[in-house]
Amino acid sequence: MSDAVRVIWDDALTSYDFGRGHPLAPIRVELTMALARAFGVLDEVEVVGCAPATDEDLALVHKRDYVDAVKRVSVSGRPDFAYGLGTTDNPAFKGVHEASALVAGATLAAAQAVWSGASQHAVNVAGGLHHAMAANASGFCVYNDPAMAIAWMLAQGAKKIAYVDVDVHHGDGVQALFYDDPRVLTISLHESPRTLFPGTGFAEETGAEGSAVNVALPAGCGDTGWLRAFHAVVPPLLREFSPDILVTQHGCDSHALDPLANLMLSLDGQRTAYAALHALAHETAQGGRWLATGGGGYELVQVVPRAWTHLLAEAAGHPIDPATPTPDDWRDMVRSRTGELAPLSMTDGRTPAFRDIAEGYDPDDPIDRAIMATRNAVFPYHGLDPMP
Repeated sequence: MSDAVRVIWDDALTSYDFGRGHPLAPIRVELTMALARAFGVLDEVEVVGCAPATDEDLALVHKRDYVDAVKRVSVSGRPDFAYGLGTTDNPAFKGVHEASALVAGATLAAAQAVWSGASQHAVNVAGGLHHAMAANASGFCVYNDPAMAIAWMLAQGAKKIAYVDVDVHHGDGVQALFYDDPRVLTISLHESPRTLFPGTGFAEETGAEGSAVNVALPAGCGDTGWLRAFHAVVPPLLREFSPDILVTQHGCDSHALDPLANLMLSLDGQRTAYAALHALAHETAQGGRWLATGGGGYELVQVVPRAWTHLLAEAAGHPIDPATPTPDDWRDMVRSRTGELAPLSMTDGRTPAFRDIAEGYDPDDPIDRAIMATRNAVFPYHGLDPMP
């Protein structure tokens, strides 16, 4: 097993573009890679290209008629509402199949690197399109690249794969595609489905033998509550499950500035979560194998580039001091490309801390109620005591 780290990147990944005014603007990954490059993060990893996912690759999780429909839309540019293509969330555009297949192919390349042992960790910040279903597009997602990568590794012989999703939205597509497969443990921490799309992800959704785990957090939850919930649920389950590989989705739309959701995390809280997942990959996955993707995130300048540069630096084993100023050249690029003023440093000025659930819980606290709902629903399936 190599301890190398691969970052999958091709400038063509920015062609996944739903058009002017759509929240999922490709500038966010362009600025991320530029910031990571400016910090020298990409000098510490192998940056490799990728090929589009083939029809056979996509068929690991998607229906053939759906892939055919995406291809037709890709040629004509005309909607096909029966497959969720042409909606406000997922506008139809010429080239949609090619752009979506390349994102999927990038995550597949990351999976192949980790599975083969060519690298210990691999990252595709353009991926993480976790809402796509077997036969329809949903929530800005056309092809479900994390699910396809998981299915490919299972087909290669992986026995157990853990998937942890920290996007503010429930990882519904990945959960749905593996809901009845106990080989895949899906864990999603997200804003409550009572207040946010897609309306799923209640603690009671437990899958096969407790293989689906959902922590539905109340709107307004910030670093302290989020990290308390994460540490109350994720580490004990990963330790017990002991996966061959850890797959993580790092949507950064849990940030307080994100325009589409209502959690209140800081960049510093998100960075802390990335470090925790990195440590858990080394502790719980065979050989420390870790595949990480991007995901949601719609504050395109202030949040996404810094968050995912921290992710890349963490994966590379060279975390960036949060007090570090952002490079002048990058700030100039931000102003040139967006007209906005770039953030001045790699921190929001927070020092995240939390109280461990093992010290007791408060039944009147909505965050503690969410934690205990999840632990009560799934911990017994894994031989774990739900009580702190």
